[in-house]
Amino acid sequence: MMQSHVIDIGGVFYGAAVREDLSYRFVAVDSRVEALDGTTWSRLTEVERAVRHVLTTGRPPPH
Repeated sequence: MMQSHVIDIGGVFYGAAVREDLSYRFVAVDSRVEALDGTTWSRLTEVERAVRHVLTTGRPPPH
């Protein structure tokens, strides 16, 4: 069974982080973070940090 975590910042739902073996795959549901859709991250906190980065700068973080 897959485990997912809601990624919301300030009460706004931006997507979900889906657990895949030893990483998390981000599934975007908001067009503002679409550039991150499908990216994988080793930690849940990295997913949240990447979403915040896109919202702040308008571009994905180096990965």
